[in-house]
Amino acid sequence: MYVSELVIQECKGGDPLAIKDRMEAIKGISILKVTKEAEVIAGSLLIKKIIPKKAFADAIHIAVAAENECDYLMTWNCRHIANAEIYFHVRELLSSEGFQCPIICTPTELMGE
Repeated sequence: MYVSELVIQECKGGDPLAIKDRMEAIKGISILKVTKEAEVIAGSLLIKKIIPKKAFADAIHIAVAAENECDYLMTWNCRHIANAEIYFHVRELLSSEGFQCPIICTPTELMGE
């Protein structure tokens, strides 16, 4: 299991008690870096209008997972990440750039009940 540097940043936002809980939940999980290559991949997702420009961070999550050959990308974000309507386009773009698309799903889909 991994989290990206971006996940760490996102966990540090908002309510101080929630920050503490989130940081405790990811304690000890390996961290993936947001590289220039990930930024290029994310940029391609925006240029092709697969992910809207306002959701650059969502494109980064996808790009980091693809660049690091993650099998799964687990998220509660069903608007721009775990979205069956865009998954085909994400997979197609990543494949054209030489990357395998991770299976993108919610925690419920991955873990069951």
